[in-house]
Amino acid sequence: MAKIRVVVVDDSALIRSLLKEVIDTAGDMVCVATAPDPLIAREYIRELNPDVITLDVEMPKMDGLDFLARLMRLKPTPVLMISSLTEQGSEVALRALELGAVDFIAKPKMNIASKIDEYTDEIREKIRMASKAKVRSLIHDPISPSHTADAVLAKSSRPLLKSEKIIIVGSSTGGTEALKEFLMPMPPDAPAIMIAQHMPESFTKSFANRLNSLCRISVKEAEHGERVLPGHAYIAPGHSHLILGVSGANYVCELSQASPVNRHRPSVDVLFRSAANVAGRNAVGVILTGMGKDGAQGMLEMHQAGSHNFAQDEASCVVFGMPKEAIAVGGVHDIVPLKDMSQRVLAWIAANSSRALRI
Repeated sequence: MAKIRVVVVDDSALIRSLLKEVIDTAGDMVCVATAPDPLIAREYIRELNPDVITLDVEMPKMDGLDFLARLMRLKPTPVLMISSLTEQGSEVALRALELGAVDFIAKPKMNIASKIDEYTDEIREKIRMASKAKVRSLIHDPISPSHTADAVLAKSSRPLLKSEKIIIVGSSTGGTEALKEFLMPMPPDAPAIMIAQHMPESFTKSFANRLNSLCRISVKEAEHGERVLPGHAYIAPGHSHLILGVSGANYVCELSQASPVNRHRPSVDVLFRSAANVAGRNAVGVILTGMGKDGAQGMLEMHQAGSHNFAQDEASCVVFGMPKEAIAVGGVHDIVPLKDMSQRVLAWIAANSSRALRI
């Protein structure tokens, strides 16, 4: 099998050396070139046609985001951003994803040479994922058997007796743009939406704020104990599992810092299982682009509890891992292109609810 060919672009000689070692010792990938700035990288990319590019943001001669934008216009290539992205820089990371980067990794803030081992598996796994991702033109550690949704939330067969519909969404790689496309058409009186997106905790608030500025519904980072209201979307904070709970006759957001499930916190499986437990047939499940299998078992439990579930189709996914797994276990009713997802979900709710939506 051919190795994944990677070009590393970073102005730090130390980072270039460390990343090259991480890549070259993986066995299934090789660093074919390193470049200290985008202008030199451009020549290597033309000559070598790599499978994946790792890219820093702050570099001499040309900003990493400017280079990314030009690359995606002229030669779309899977790009993994590896940068010193802090909470203040989360807007930069979100902009990189908007421009077409597949994913990002934040460098450790201090002592990177001693901490790189902690990032080795993540870097390799994301390079593998990026090599299989579908990029658009601009116009691992094994999963512990005990780390399942059972460790966070027990199964239940007694959902709350309500008629109010609620939309439950899970996503990962490629999900920031997919969620934007899904949420922007939602009308102000749409059912409440709860979202688990795999994302670092310093990014989720900025992401929610950005979506809130673009959408007709209100979008926010979920808070523990707050009531879940129609016309609102609640995004799991990056430090906690998001759980659909109940208080009296109302749905509420609950947050848990229990162990990661499927290596993730927030986990889609945990959110989906809570919807199966609490909402049953009043839940509508949506699983979007993402790597891995998080959400598959939870979506099956939603299906078994009576919910109607949608999965993004392969052609419109950046990575078809999560939808594919949910389809494979039998948890999905409808497979839908991303561009049609919001309308299909709303149409199903309108046909199966006494509540008329102003679409």
